[in-house]
Amino acid sequence: MKLAGFLAVGALAAFGAGCASPYTPFGVLITETKSPLTLTVEGDPNANLRRGEATITCVLGLVSTGDCSIPTAMRNGNIQKISHVNYEYKNYLGILQEGKVVVYGE
Repeated sequence: MKLAGFLAVGALAAFGAGCASPYTPFGVLITETKSPLTLTVEGDPNANLRRGEATITCVLGLVSTGDCSIPTAMRNGNIQKISHVNYEYKNYLGILQEGKVVVYGE
């Protein structure tokens, strides 16, 4: 009986951490966080900046697809010069997880 409990806890931990992000705290039930990756502001940081996103999605901790790279986010936002980059992460019960790189710039 103890072995079954130990295995269940281990399986839950492995299942919940399937596509966990190294950048932010990870909640087993629900996670929604935003955090900075870089800050290289050149010029006026309050100027109207473009925003580009690149997303990766993970289902059940088993299948993970997408391109969450800074160059892809730059391309999606038509950005040539980066102001700063943020990272957003969402996790819903380990069933659906999403990582997003958000690039701001000109």
